[in-house]
Amino acid sequence: MDGAAGRTDEEAVRRQRVAAYVLCRRGEAVLLSRLSPGTPRPGLWSLPGGGLEHGEHPREGARREAHEETGLDVVVGDVLDVGSSHFTGRAPDGRLEDFHGISLVFAGETDDEREPVVLDVGGTSDAAAWVPLADLASGAVGVTEVVRLALAAG
Repeated sequence: MDGAAGRTDEEAVRRQRVAAYVLCRRGEAVLLSRLSPGTPRPGLWSLPGGGLEHGEHPREGARREAHEETGLDVVVGDVLDVGSSHFTGRAPDGRLEDFHGISLVFAGETDDEREPVVLDVGGTSDAAAWVPLADLASGAVGVTEVVRLALAAG
């Protein structure tokens, strides 16, 4: 580090993440999963979804993630929104990271009548529920940006 200028010669590690999410509505509620402790936004509710595995089709990734995070079988439909975020900063492990996140949001449907339950225990979600849209509109339930964008798009 150059103390006089307050700069670092450290080069940012480039990282790109592609994630797929699914927006499922049932009446006046939307299917959401709550981010667990240890995630960047613990306690906020998000759409079921997450990072794609290498070689995985985005629709299959959205279906798999929805099942892991809610226990429900979801049929993944059309793309509702594509998002992109880019920033440079410190990753949780302390390294300097040049991060580019791409998110694909799909419409989804389920006729699965079971109550949502997280199957991937110890993962990024610690709860799943059908959350009333009124609770989102009132701010009673905190949500991630992907939820707001998806609801506006679809």
